[in-house]
Amino acid sequence: MKTNEFHVEHKGQQIAVFRNDLVEPIVTQDAKTDHRPFLHPIMAPDGIGELTEYSPGHHPHQTGLYWGFTRVNGSAIGPDIIKKWFYKPDKPADIQKQLGRDFFHHPGTDYWQRVSADVLEAAGPEVSWQTVYNMLAADGNTIIVETQTWTMRDRDNGQKSILDLEWKAEAKTDTAIGEFPYGGMFLRMPFRRENGGRALNSEGQANQDAEGQRARWVAVEMPIPGRSEIPEPLCSIAIMDHPSNSDHPTPWRVDGQFGIGPSRGILSTWKIANRAPAIFRHRILVACGALDRAGIEQEWKKFKNPEESLQPPVSGRSIPAGGR
Repeated sequence: MKTNEFHVEHKGQQIAVFRNDLVEPIVTQDAKTDHRPFLHPIMAPDGIGELTEYSPGHHPHQTGLYWGFTRVNGSAIGPDIIKKWFYKPDKPADIQKQLGRDFFHHPGTDYWQRVSADVLEAAGPEVSWQTVYNMLAADGNTIIVETQTWTMRDRDNGQKSILDLEWKAEAKTDTAIGEFPYGGMFLRMPFRRENGGRALNSEGQANQDAEGQRARWVAVEMPIPGRSEIPEPLCSIAIMDHPSNSDHPTPWRVDGQFGIGPSRGILSTWKIANRAPAIFRHRILVACGALDRAGIEQEWKKFKNPEESLQPPVSGRSIPAGGR
């Protein structure tokens, strides 16, 4: 097997992706029967250090890289009611109904049910896999069938990893995703306040200035545990929003510990109609070293239009790194 290629092993409730020149998996897909699917750990491209974190003390419900909505099929209620009741476990039944079903903070059995987990392409320069889950209502009926299809390859001779996701939601009945400051795809990296870190978006907004703002991509860099003894302790992950996604460029969550995620619900309530699946495409760029804005911008252009990225540059033409 070539060292710059991958192979995938499906064992029990995990799908492990190996790069052939490394002993340990470079990415692990967790696909339990009664827990939402998530990626953890995502390793640094050189195999040294985990770039995702599972159930940190400050947010124990967060699970590496995952997807979860906060207010599914709730009703229109004022922000004061949401602020007062959303995080309380002892909500009155009528308030709970108004708030809707919360899949972001509940990753377990009453909310998620695995339908299937399959390897689609098991070996080669590009590998792929797929998970299908039922998102459950309180009565156990399925609200949404969620399909995640992942494709992985390397970039720059193994110095970077590329993960592409097609996320599809098929609603069993017309379904509303309620307005909220976050919800959807979310990435938790191993942030430690004493070690620092930073977030940057495609528009040049950094850290908390990027919270709630529309952007084509958002990236985070930070020192990674286990890399302090090597020349490059930093790693970065960038998540990209494809132009075909609804309301592109989407607004983003950027929290106080540099957790990030695109969230269409920041704008307003939106709907997934029965028999009209919602589809979102994202690219994740994983890299060793400091956050490289120009490199991320170049990768976003490849993601936006693969054919265009193969064309030779036009003399005298330039595109600013922060431009749309």
